[in-house]
Amino acid sequence: MTRLFNLDVQLLHDTALLAISVFVLFLFLSYLLWNPAKKMLQDRKDKIANDIAKATDDKEEAAKLKAEYEAKIKDIDKEADAILAEARQKALKSETKIVSDAKEEAARIIARAEEEAALEKKRVADEVKQEMVTVAALMAKKVVAANMDVTVQESLVDETLREMGDSTWQS
Repeated sequence: MTRLFNLDVQLLHDTALLAISVFVLFLFLSYLLWNPAKKMLQDRKDKIANDIAKATDDKEEAAKLKAEYEAKIKDIDKEADAILAEARQKALKSETKIVSDAKEEAARIIARAEEEAALEKKRVADEVKQEMVTVAALMAKKVVAANMDVTVQESLVDETLREMGDSTWQS
């Protein structure tokens, strides 16, 4: 046997066999361990990428929802202003209606009071006429009883009119 750098054939053979065994073992273990580990890392990488994409999508959706809610809030403010304006208009209409109803009622009350006053005036005038008739009858009785002349009669009429008042007689 020849030696090469103090290596014998047996040592070279054992070394080659060991290298082949290690290489086969490496292939076998890489098939059993490396591929599943590689697959697990790839799955993890894909999951992380999906999570990042999902988070990005969720963030975009949240931004859209936020914009929608802000728009709704602005719309709510506008709607509230519109409702308040409508309520003010209704209140003004109600106020106008109430005031006009009150004026109509006041006009009816005034008209009724004027009617009552006119009726009272007519009643008083009737009473005055009755009084005048009574006074005239008494005067006639006095005139007939005393056989008075015209001057005495006129003085009695003037006296009676003064007692009753000129305003009652003229109205």
